[in-house]
Order: sequence, then structure tokens, then C-alpha cells
Amino acid sequence: MIKYYKQKLYLAEVDINDNIIGKIERWQAHKKRVLHRGFTVILTYQDKIILQHRKHVAFDGYFDLTFSSHQVYKNGKIQKDQEAIYEALKREWNLDKTGLIDEPKFLGKLFYEAKDPQSIYSEYEIDYIYKAELKNLPTPNFDFAYGFKLINKLKIRNLKLEIGNFEVAPWVKKMIKEYKI
Repeated sequence: MIKYYKQKLYLAEVDINDNIIGKIERWQAHKKRVLHRGFTVILTYQDKIILQHRKHVAFDGYFDLTFSSHQVYKNGKIQKDQEAIYEALKREWNLDKTGLIDEPKFLGKLFYEAKDPQSIYSEYEIDYIYKAELKNLPTPNFDFAYGFKLINKLKIRNLKLEIGNFEVAPWVKKMIKEYKI
């Protein structure tokens, strides 16, 4: 397991209305199914959506739309979304904000819960969804991804629960339905 997954990071524990009610260590939140805040950024490139083939402790091997992470506490304060997004973009895709055409655009929030059938972890999250267009096709950090697939924006709306022989993460299914990605 890579060093990042061993770090103690604290997330915003929230109530069902997304009010912060405390902080919780990330793996405890996922083991004990504690509602917390996270984010997903959908990266697009030339009319295609990038699906990340997750290499992760939870939901390993699933495809994400494009990467998901959490705002964490730093110096006693929860990160702003943009700060957390740019850290994750650098960590997982070797990109900084100059690789984007525009700032990530906020699309809305998504509540979901899902148990990972292959681990002890669950997701129970209020997810802030963003979308951003890339200037160039990225190179993923292979510590966090097995690779990626490009899918036409129009085809993503017709996704079944599985695409070919790979499965998308449970939150992706819900995003496609609710936000008509």
C-alpha cells in the first residue's frame, strides 16, 4: 500500500443536510459508515469523458468519473473545494491548474451510500461534483490508477451498469442518472 493511504487524514463528518458536525479519520469514516463530505471531478477532453480505472483500498478496480477524493482538515480548518481538487489532480493525474482550460465548474451535490463487496469499507457520502475540460490528455499516476478509458459524452448517458467487462463505481451510476452527464 502506498504512503498516501497510510496517512491519517481527517474528513468533515456531516449530517444529512450537509452541515459539518465534526471531523473523523478517513478510514474510520469508511469502516464505520459515517456520513462525510467528498468530491468528484469529471475531466473531459475533446468531447470525451475520462474514466479512471481506480487503484484504491476501497472500490479497487472500478471505473470512476474521473477521480474522487475528500476535502481534509489542515491546520484545524477544512479545505476549500478548489484546494482539495488541485491537490488530488496533482496527486492522481500529474496535472496542475494550468492543464485545465477553465476552473472546475460546480455541478451540484450527490448523496450516496455503497458497500464495497471486496473490502471492509463503505462509502456514505455527500459528494460535491465538478467538471473540468483538459487542454491535453493526461498521464495518470499509476499509484492511484491502473489506467483510464475515454468515452464519448453522448455514449455515457446510455451506460449500463457495466461497460464491456468493467464496472463503474456505484456513485458513477447515480451521477449519470441524476446529472445527465
